[in-house]
Amino acid sequence: MNHTVNYIEQVWRDFQQSVLDHIPKVVLAIIVVLLFIIIAQVIRRACLKIYSKIFNNSHLNIERVIASALYFFFVITGIFLALHLLDLEKPLGKLLTGAGIVGIIAGFAFKDIASNMFAGLLLDMQRPYKIGDWVEIDNKYGVVLDISWLTTKIKTVPGQEVYVPNQIIYNGTFTNFSTWQKRRIILKSGVSYGDNLEHVRTVALDEVKKIEELLPEEGIDFYFTDIGGSTYNFMLRYWVKFESNDDFCKGMNDVIMRIKKRFEQENISIAYPVTTVDFGVKGGVNLFDKEIKIKP
Repeated sequence: MNHTVNYIEQVWRDFQQSVLDHIPKVVLAIIVVLLFIIIAQVIRRACLKIYSKIFNNSHLNIERVIASALYFFFVITGIFLALHLLDLEKPLGKLLTGAGIVGIIAGFAFKDIASNMFAGLLLDMQRPYKIGDWVEIDNKYGVVLDISWLTTKIKTVPGQEVYVPNQIIYNGTFTNFSTWQKRRIILKSGVSYGDNLEHVRTVALDEVKKIEELLPEEGIDFYFTDIGGSTYNFMLRYWVKFESNDDFCKGMNDVIMRIKKRFEQENISIAYPVTTVDFGVKGGVNLFDKEIKIKP
């Protein structure tokens, strides 16, 4: 019994001595961690300040990324130094080895999430579009409602909300229609063989110049593009201001209505398909050249 009591007392004295021996190390480790946290905060603020002065006109958003990376680097360095002072490198190494195996398993399970987050980081740096822009992504056309680390939310013209994974956006192609605040309309139609082509061109250009949405400084193009089966086909190109999809639709709608009305006034025919019936073997015979006889 006395042997057991003596053993317990010895263990307790050893524990007390061990605690007393480690108190300076613990205090020093805490001081090191706090010092490196302060250094990390100072460097992060300095990085943001320097970046804002040097790259004032840059459209990138990498200042937060660089500042955060430097901050975590110094904090982690301070933690590792503190562990070294406490002689905890070996237990930490075993812990990290086990965490590495778990990380590999989790990596396979969450690789898509990681890819989307990394793509979201790159999109945040490049900023190819912003909230309120009209875009076409993955064949989805609409206005951007929200940009997160994993997905981009779009409200389509029919009114549905579509969530597009950032990985698809970064690995594929997309169009931002709001970048230049203008959009080109390409209108195609055709007139009959009997119309004066110069007159058709003059009338069409004159009507385009009258719409409110037109950007006249961008110019208007008119080209006859093809001789069809029953038409002379033409293409009309012009630029309109673009703040929303309604501007584009209205710019096309107004020109179509004006050209239709003006063509009627000028006796210009917007042609439609015509079929010729050939009753002859050589060269054909007009249906009205001969009297049509119907046998009883």
